[in-house]
Amino acid sequence: MGTGRKVITRRDFLRAGACFTVGSVMGLPHADGFPADREKSSRVVLVRDKRVLDEKGRIDRIAMQNMLDRAVTALMDATDPSSAWKQLAKPEDVVGVKTNIWHYLPTPETLNNAIRKRLMEAGVKGENVSEDDRGVLRNHVFQRSTALINVRPMRTHHWSGLGTLLKNYIMFVPEPRRYHENACERLGAIWHLPHVKGKTRLNILVMITPLFHGMGPHHFSHRHTWPYCGLIVSRDPVAADATGARIIQAKRDSFFGGGRPVSPPPRHIGTADTRFGLGNSRQERIEIVRLGWKEDMLL
Repeated sequence: MGTGRKVITRRDFLRAGACFTVGSVMGLPHADGFPADREKSSRVVLVRDKRVLDEKGRIDRIAMQNMLDRAVTALMDATDPSSAWKQLAKPEDVVGVKTNIWHYLPTPETLNNAIRKRLMEAGVKGENVSEDDRGVLRNHVFQRSTALINVRPMRTHHWSGLGTLLKNYIMFVPEPRRYHENACERLGAIWHLPHVKGKTRLNILVMITPLFHGMGPHHFSHRHTWPYCGLIVSRDPVAADATGARIIQAKRDSFFGGGRPVSPPPRHIGTADTRFGLGNSRQERIEIVRLGWKEDMLL
């Protein structure tokens, strides 16, 4: 593999430039502002509420809003959700909410609605908020965006080991397959592209019914999901993903009786820390705030 500096190619800039006005920043310096400072610990909030799912597995809108509010308020050391969101978004912001539409386990619409509600209460205009996944390079809000909210469900993944917050940005490049090599270990490079770099205000890893095992690129089985009923929220995507990965592995150990690590190993989480400087992957540098339902937390 080449060095980090060779990851962003002229071809990347030219293709992305067809949809975005890009700057002249080259190379892979540490991210500034967002995500987290790797020299400090990263706060991750895990909130759970078993009432978020009803007896038929449907998401309760009020419980979801309450979970999001509790997590963001704790993350931002705020007194209430309104003041917390006002730290994350300003009225003049244009906000792209990067979702995930994999039909077996999509970003819940109830969560998208809860995020939009709080953004608009913070003063962001409705026309300046858009939720999108595969169309982000063509979406006019994302093209003008000053801020991004990153939200997706956690699941095992055929190419990257785990489908994570870090991987969720693969749609910000014209040729996602270029990042599949060696278990997608170069995904962190995407976060340094000019139309993404420094914009991410919040990361939300959805752990309502995570997929902890898969066989092949499009496999899904309800047998390999479970009602964890949680959200992992952080300004550091690496720390959030590392925390989610621990929970997934703990569930696999419990289900299979140990000896079944995630395959392929999710290398992109570690390299996002050590090579691309996006946040903290090491447990000792992650401060976990646990809220809500404690049973079978696996953490």
